Amino acid sequence: MDIQLEKKKGLRPKHYGYIALGLLLAFALYKIVWGSAVNTFRTEKDKLSITAVTQGKFDDYITINGSVAPIATIYMDAYEGGRVTEKLIEEGAMVKKGDIILKLENSSLYEQILGSESSLALKENDLRSTRLNFESRKVDGQKSLANSSHELRQLKRKFEQNKALYDDELISKETYVTAKEDFELSQKQYEITKLQTENDDKSQSTTIAGLDTDLERMRKTLSMVYERLDHLNVRAPADGQLGYLDAEIGQSIGQGQRIGQINVLTDYKIEAEIDEHYIDRVKRDLNASFERNGTTYNLRLRKVYPEVRGGKFKVDLVFTGEKPENIRAGQSYNIKLQLGASSDALLVSKGSFFQSTGGQWIFVVNPDGGEALKRSIRIGKQNSRYYEVLEGLQAGENVITSNYDSFGEAEKIVLK
Repeated sequence: MDIQLEKKKGLRPKHYGYIALGLLLAFALYKIVWGSAVNTFRTEKDKLSITAVTQGKFDDYITINGSVAPIATIYMDAYEGGRVTEKLIEEGAMVKKGDIILKLENSSLYEQILGSESSLALKENDLRSTRLNFESRKVDGQKSLANSSHELRQLKRKFEQNKALYDDELISKETYVTAKEDFELSQKQYEITKLQTENDDKSQSTTIAGLDTDLERMRKTLSMVYERLDHLNVRAPADGQLGYLDAEIGQSIGQGQRIGQINVLTDYKIEAEIDEHYIDRVKRDLNASFERNGTTYNLRLRKVYPEVRGGKFKVDLVFTGEKPENIRAGQSYNIKLQLGASSDALLVSKGSFFQSTGGQWIFVVNPDGGEALKRSIRIGKQNSRYYEVLEGLQAGENVITSNYDSFGEAEKIVLK
């Protein structure tokens, strides 16, 4: 008799394999369907700036803001220190070269002048005394030389006479020898006196020349001191406008202290600051222009300051033709600085996306407008309106140019 076996309930070992296989398939399906959603960002289309990539003319320029300044500024530093006693011209006034602006006084300089004058007077007296002494010595030397010459002639004549008498045996040998010795001694004394007189003349000439040089040097020194005295009158170094004056009556001014400036208004320049991104492309003699009241005015970049501060560097531009009427220092203009020639290029409008991507990638909108995908690109030059696209985009494609900060790490944007 057969026995009916009851079917066992519950999970059998083979069921675990089926479950594991099912879970694996479910996970794979999840990855396929939902995996890309991890890097997806959803936003409303109206909140974004979407522009088309175009093919067109790229003008290689940048727009900068510049302000009018005098063509030159001359700073006034105090040549001499002193106390301000008089202020003759106020700030903002027009001045001519040489006009006295301030008067100073300096008691120590006055004392120095008196001391120099006294030293010069003493030196002049010493020179006069020395000249008199040398003249007196020169006269005495000439007298000694004349006496020695006269004595030599007498003794020579006596020697010659005695020699003739001695040859005729009319005088003794002793008398002859004495006459000869006296003549020879007189001859040597004359040579010594002559040499001494010549040496004295040379020494006197050298000494007098040295004293004259010292005296002339002292006169020049005194003249320079007088010039320092004149420098207590602070004068305008050039024609122009007194820009500012940092001095008041009674104020003590130190030597070399900056006390003011003169703005030369014979012409004007424009000072501007440019982002350091362009420092390698901005060079002297670049052309620039701006419009005012319907008229275009041309400029030339005259000077580039290499120092970068706050991410910007300074440049100076000058007019190459007409200037605006009623131009004044401090006026501001929006200037178009031409960096290079115009060329055909693929263009994308400027936007805040560049700050997030550095121009290395951009979100490209699909043709149906439902989503945008991240794509690598390469950007070249830029001006105030466009970026030049070198790689990664085609004309007619739409891209998101607004800020990407809210997108995070998303690689796809779903547009609603």
